[in-house]
Amino acid sequence: MTKLTGKQKRFLRSQAHHQKPIFQVGKGGVNENLIKQVIDALEARELIKISVLQNCMDDKHEVAEAVGKGAKAEIVQVIGNTIVLYKESKENKSIELP
Repeated sequence: MTKLTGKQKRFLRSQAHHQKPIFQVGKGGVNENLIKQVIDALEARELIKISVLQNCMDDKHEVAEAVGKGAKAEIVQVIGNTIVLYKESKENKSIELP
């Protein structure tokens, strides 16, 4: 997978801006089930937000790394307690990167 350029990340951040987080990482942290759901969601949408809850024991950057690695996705941004992930879809490609 190629690394995203700054321009592509800016573009993806603007695309993600209006989205609501569809997953929450809490006390349980990152597990197989979460990774599997994230992979499915990325295949369907390409760009998703994950919210890291206050009760999560792991650092949000560690959570982002773990989910990104597990789902083989690019971390677009970690802002506040929200992680934005991108992965090009095989079946439902809808986002054209600049």
